[in-house]
Amino acid sequence: MTTASFTIQTNDSSQIETLKEILKALKIKFEFNTADKPYNPEFVAKIQESDKQYKEGNYKTIATKDLWK
Repeated sequence: MTTASFTIQTNDSSQIETLKEILKALKIKFEFNTADKPYNPEFVAKIQESDKQYKEGNYKTIATKDLWK
């Protein structure tokens, strides 16, 4: 099986539906993901918690020379 990714930009949702119908007619398995799909809520919560900790001064600074120690 070969996998290919496409980015399709359109303001007309009927075009997306037409593409889906074409792929179905050709018996091609497909998966549609939309750009407005939200991030994983758990991931967002982790990022927000880290941002909060940073703003409160709860973080550790590591000098560049010490990164590989």
